[in-house]
Amino acid sequence: MKKVGIVGGGLLGRLTSWRLLLAGCDVTLFEAGSLSTCPGAARTAAAMISPLSEVVDSERLIYDMGMAGLKLWPAWNQELRQPITYSERGSLVVAHTQDASQLTQFAAKLHHHLGDAGDESYRWLDQKQIAETESDLSHFHRALYLRTEAYLDNHALLDQLLSDIHSLGGQTHEHTAAQAVSSHTIQTARQRFTFDEVVDCRGVGAKPDIKDVRGVRGEVLWVQTREVQLQRPVRFMHPRYKLYVVPKPDHQFIIGATEIESEDLSPISLRSNLELSSALYALNPAFAEARITATDVNLRPSLMDNLPRIERQEGLLRANGLYRHGYLLAPTVVESIVNEILESEAAAFTGQIMTKEHALC
Repeated sequence: MKKVGIVGGGLLGRLTSWRLLLAGCDVTLFEAGSLSTCPGAARTAAAMISPLSEVVDSERLIYDMGMAGLKLWPAWNQELRQPITYSERGSLVVAHTQDASQLTQFAAKLHHHLGDAGDESYRWLDQKQIAETESDLSHFHRALYLRTEAYLDNHALLDQLLSDIHSLGGQTHEHTAAQAVSSHTIQTARQRFTFDEVVDCRGVGAKPDIKDVRGVRGEVLWVQTREVQLQRPVRFMHPRYKLYVVPKPDHQFIIGATEIESEDLSPISLRSNLELSSALYALNPAFAEARITATDVNLRPSLMDNLPRIERQEGLLRANGLYRHGYLLAPTVVESIVNEILESEAAAFTGQIMTKEHALC
């Protein structure tokens, strides 16, 4: 039985701990903050699994890994002791008539990246079809339906993963920052721990050891209303920003669009709040009486090329750089980590995202 220490209790850390425990490993998870509330980007995120939406402004690798993730998520969800809400109803991309060129350009980029092979993954909807798909968006004349996309309840997932880790016998240490992470070793303020393998999933917290890690600020707004019903994520194309709205339990919605090259974790700015609110109102004026229940800010862990990377040396793996694609890429990154530790057949994308010892020097 391999003894594995994992540093970082966000999405990657929890998923990796869970998968290794299911494989029979002895796992200890360390988190500098609270495990019960998960202060990282994993809880702030909207948790869309949207390979088509992301390939428009990303490299093809993101799409390919995301499509693989779309196959893993439903199966993994069923392996949880209590499956969480996971919706595979696709997503919509809309724009008002005066901004129709934004929507046309989005579709052109999709075709450019995916070619004719991607045509089955998305299709145009007219106003009648929009009304049949999302009745509260029937005022839009045209939309793109991205049928293969999904989303999940990330708050429930993070809680359930922690519960399953404990149920499977995993050990956890919260409020326990790692002062040093090296081959086979995790050093905390009080103790030095040794393992067969160490996995570093600290995100922005790994900056002392991964020099090109940076945090990219993201801001979100939570609102609650019974006046609008959405069955799937919606992206609203606008000349100044690209808004996304994702339905959540209890008549809530999470709204985001901002991406700021800053590591500032201060509260959401007035400008961002106004832009998100006005764009939401433009999507559907019925949002006017929605109650703002929360705002949130966090840092997306990113590398210079905005692509994920696993650095490998004997007794140590460092996984980082999921950027804004956390829930999209996490399954394939975790699969690569687990297979590397178990010395199984390499996962599909291991060769594209893993660097060996020289990268850590």
